[in-house]
Amino acid sequence: MKDILFKVQNMNKSFGITRANHNVSMEIKRGEVHGLIGENGSGKSTLISMISGMAERDSGELFLNGKPYEPVSPLTALESHIGTVVQELGLVDGLSVAANIFLGRMDRFKKLNIIDNAALYNEVEEIYKKWNLPRINPRTLAGTLTVEQKKIVELTRALSIDPDILILDEITAALSYNTRKILFDIIDELKAKGKSILIVTHDIEELLDLSDEITILRDGEKVATKRADELTESSLKKLMVGREIEGDYYRADNEDDYKDEVVLKINNISDGENFNEVSIDLHKGEIVGLCGLSDAGIHEVAEAVFGVRPIVSGEITLANGNRKIESASIAMAYGMGYVPKDRDKQALMVSDSIENNVTLSMLDDLKGPLGFISPGKITDVGKRVIKDYKVIAVNEKVPLASLSGGNRQKVNLGRWLLQNKDILILDSPTRGVDVGVKAYIYDIMKQLKKKGVSILLVSDELPEVIGLSDTVYVFKNSKIEKKFRRSEELTEEKIIEVML
Repeated sequence: MKDILFKVQNMNKSFGITRANHNVSMEIKRGEVHGLIGENGSGKSTLISMISGMAERDSGELFLNGKPYEPVSPLTALESHIGTVVQELGLVDGLSVAANIFLGRMDRFKKLNIIDNAALYNEVEEIYKKWNLPRINPRTLAGTLTVEQKKIVELTRALSIDPDILILDEITAALSYNTRKILFDIIDELKAKGKSILIVTHDIEELLDLSDEITILRDGEKVATKRADELTESSLKKLMVGREIEGDYYRADNEDDYKDEVVLKINNISDGENFNEVSIDLHKGEIVGLCGLSDAGIHEVAEAVFGVRPIVSGEITLANGNRKIESASIAMAYGMGYVPKDRDKQALMVSDSIENNVTLSMLDDLKGPLGFISPGKITDVGKRVIKDYKVIAVNEKVPLASLSGGNRQKVNLGRWLLQNKDILILDSPTRGVDVGVKAYIYDIMKQLKKKGVSILLVSDELPEVIGLSDTVYVFKNSKIEKKFRRSEELTEEKIIEVML
């Protein structure tokens, strides 16, 4: 028993009629990486929110070092040396990086009741050095950071307390290849010191590689806790969903296959900071994949193509009508849709309803003869996206904040699919979604390709890029370093060699 650092016993939590956790129990040993997995909506994030003091439990007990643990706020958890990186972004955009890292703990930097900013910034720099973290200027406002940078700041905050338990909820999905390597080194270091890690990830191969034990949740209940070396990807998937999941999610063909017609020309574009001299031809029915390290510029290229990031040179042109893409409104008007990496901040209004989120990008199409929009039409579109794209929700009126990450992403993607767009820009489309939703999104992409829809796929997941793309562009130092065509011989190792 003295090897058990943390214990969860019969935890229960409901939100109205929705039972998020039901009698969930779990033990985390010292020096252990404990994996937690389940489909979207299985109760993983709810359990973590109760452990980290962000949500109050209905019933159940928590024990830390054999003593009752009663978190009343995230600060309680930090004071108990439990550091958490949540799935959704957890920073205050209007505060600096340093202020976010020490939010609620600023007294230590006060002199005569005034914050000593020099001491605060120096402390942040020391944490970066201690854990070999990528440096992000402590003075920078959090709202200006990328998704990956925000996750690094959240990780810095969790590590600033020298945690006995580090909880990671879907962090790796937001990180590029090189930053993941740093995180894995940190996990190894903590484990060697007898610290414990609770990790949630939908990447089953990654979970099996990292974990010593894995707890599986389904529909809010614990299905099993097993040693990782007793499990295979197939057996773990079956425990998650309650049935066999067979076959490969990716394309079965090993050759590029698309029309000769070029639908979008990206001609020598630069934004003066993140990418330079990028040229890509996107063909009808082609999936073009972009990959690279964290500073390679791939996500910024996606923003530029949709017209939400200005370029200083070059041009982006729709071949049909030779129309230049200079703004998002032009892109949408001429048949383009965009799913950004940060869906909650850049794409969705999480506090608003499903129906309002879906119809926002198609209001002109819903107007009647007098220019008014019928509430009934808005409701019909909301119902349609729920039905057509299998969104798990009570109805179209509920706020997106009440949905799991996977169901939010279905809404995010579905709103473009309802409009029959010709070109889709998909940036990290499977970030934070479970194996079932991931397979569903891949299937949609394959169907769209067959219909002649062209897709620009930006992803930090190399198997995803290789498994779906006809053409892969590898970025390095803000430029295209090499172009690969789809083939059976294309491997992660070949791409990583170019990236590094």
